[in-house]
Amino acid sequence: MGFNCGIIGLPNVGKSTIFNALSCAGAQMANYPFCTVEPNKGIVTVPDEKLGKIAELLGKKNPIPTKIEFIDVAGLVKGASKGEGLGNKFLGNIRNVDALIHCVRCFKSEDVVHVAGDINPIRDIEIINTELCLADLAILERAKEKISKLAASGDRNAQAKIEILKKFILHLNDGKLLNCFDFDKNEYEIITEYGLITSMPVLYLANTDEENFKSVHVNEVKSYAEKANSEFLPVAGKLEEEISELSSNERQEYLNAMGLTESSLVRLIKVSYKLLRLITYYTAATDLQAWTIQEGTTSAEAAGKIHTDFERGFIRAEVYHYNDLISAGSEHKIRETGKLRSEGRGYVVKDADIIRFLFNV
Repeated sequence: MGFNCGIIGLPNVGKSTIFNALSCAGAQMANYPFCTVEPNKGIVTVPDEKLGKIAELLGKKNPIPTKIEFIDVAGLVKGASKGEGLGNKFLGNIRNVDALIHCVRCFKSEDVVHVAGDINPIRDIEIINTELCLADLAILERAKEKISKLAASGDRNAQAKIEILKKFILHLNDGKLLNCFDFDKNEYEIITEYGLITSMPVLYLANTDEENFKSVHVNEVKSYAEKANSEFLPVAGKLEEEISELSSNERQEYLNAMGLTESSLVRLIKVSYKLLRLITYYTAATDLQAWTIQEGTTSAEAAGKIHTDFERGFIRAEVYHYNDLISAGSEHKIRETGKLRSEGRGYVVKDADIIRFLFNV
């Protein structure tokens, strides 16, 4: 799985409910903290209307969609960065994800206790973000101490690295996540080296119920996300979990009855895709398949996502765009009208490109 999102939040905010709605994986849930100990993982198909249309025009059966992985980790609590509530273990589970979905409780329920006793989304967000900052600070302080002797001896690389670490530490000490830090290339390499959680993009998910999508609590989360330059989405988690258990026909009938074109969870998948700056390209030399890559990926790198031999022996890429296929109506017409291009290894793949890779190993 190329890309994944970790679902985080306090205990009993509905993370496992959201996860189940996404993946229909049946994650364990209970009315007590730390019900989830080992992370639950679910691979989810990314909704893609283009894939079906391409299949129809190219005469391809059983097209293979692209996927994204969601990881439900145990609830974090105040003191997690110091090991409270098995915090070190849980923080370790999210160091390798590509983005965070921060689930925030905006629903009231006498059946599900809130660990802090009442509903207060901003307090809850800041508890989690503080623990993430403290966890990253601990890593950076240890790293700084480790290379300080080398820097003191006159090693210029170590000295430059120390200065970058100091900038990160100062930023985190101000209570700011590193995902709002303006990185240069050298700074970004250090972020990658240490796997800093606060550098990841965040989607703030307001878990509410179907009657309270515009409640004060939901709007508080929305405002917080906007100020943090992060994505936001309200979801009625329990309702979405129930909808996910229906057959596809029943699910669509239910949504139609509610006047909806798609479920909130479909929107969550799409927003997660946006959060990670992902695009989709297609190959159809044999089977039609969608592939997930990040914006800015070159054709040779995209070929390597399929197989390392494709990148190593890359000759060229034959490329045309989905929109051109829709206009032409067939690949034959694409070729006739000169819309099929031959691109080299440095070509930057566009969203909805349809590519045939030529390679020699």
